Amino acid sequence: MENNKRPETMARIQTPELARAFIEEQVNALRAQIGGKKVLLALSGGVDSSVVAALLIRAVGKQLVCVHVNHGLMRKGESEQVIEVFRHQMDANLIYVDAVDRFLDKLAGVAEPEQKRKIIGAEFIRVFEEEARKLDQIDFLAQGTIYPDIIESGPVKAHHNVGGLPEDLHFQLVEPLKFLFKDEVRVVGMELGLPAGMVYRQPFPGPGLGVRCLGAITRDRLHALREADAIVREEFDKNGLTQKVWQFFAVVPDFRSTGVKDGKRAYDWPVILRAVNTVDAMTATVPQLPWDVLETITRRILSEVDGVCRVLYDLSPKPTATIEWE
Repeated sequence: MENNKRPETMARIQTPELARAFIEEQVNALRAQIGGKKVLLALSGGVDSSVVAALLIRAVGKQLVCVHVNHGLMRKGESEQVIEVFRHQMDANLIYVDAVDRFLDKLAGVAEPEQKRKIIGAEFIRVFEEEARKLDQIDFLAQGTIYPDIIESGPVKAHHNVGGLPEDLHFQLVEPLKFLFKDEVRVVGMELGLPAGMVYRQPFPGPGLGVRCLGAITRDRLHALREADAIVREEFDKNGLTQKVWQFFAVVPDFRSTGVKDGKRAYDWPVILRAVNTVDAMTATVPQLPWDVLETITRRILSEVDGVCRVLYDLSPKPTATIEWE
């Protein structure tokens, strides 16, 4: 990118009117940049990549090729939502890659958090590269770079993992959101017609549930984590907490605890609930959740999720704890 400084005269996009003006400007700019050529996008289903996809669909339609890689570490229903919204509702040119077994086989027996991250990131690049090489005449690579990425991480959005593609592919970058902050991206996303649940999706780590299924990932524990996390999100939605708490999720550690089920001794996993409020993610506080909500979440997890016998609420602020467990 030649110019990585947000224009001083650029107004903050906080209203639908400003979002519409931004969309019109970017559609014209994208059409001028891309012309009649094709552009490739790794569509994770997160806020940034989804808004970029919707913007490019409006600008160049089927010239955009979206690749969604399901690595088996998504939250419940996320890959299905990507297919429904982009393939069925927006008629996107979407390639779905089921790489669940490939990723989980690579991660088998790996307990060290940083090693897990590296395996997930490297394998994503390999899968995405393989899909890119199958396609003909792709000249552009779109990325969901936003302004904080430029400030904090330099010109390439490393946590999307597409910055590591081989140079021989000769892609030119397309980054229509590079001067926007996250709140502005959400306003634009709503104006583009994306579902609110996608636009206001919580921050999610690049390795996905891989860093919330603590230690070496097993398929049964990953399944328990995905189901427990879905219950947490559903109950937060029902009780009006989703917009009041910055981030909330479940964690399943790699140890078991003694319990009692159906009058018999059980030896199952605990589920740890994590909820935090923060402004900049540098420090975080733990909200006092309504006791009845915690009771409902606990009851549902213990009755609906196999292999779990305890539910705990993490009361640790940052510092000394971090927001994620790994």
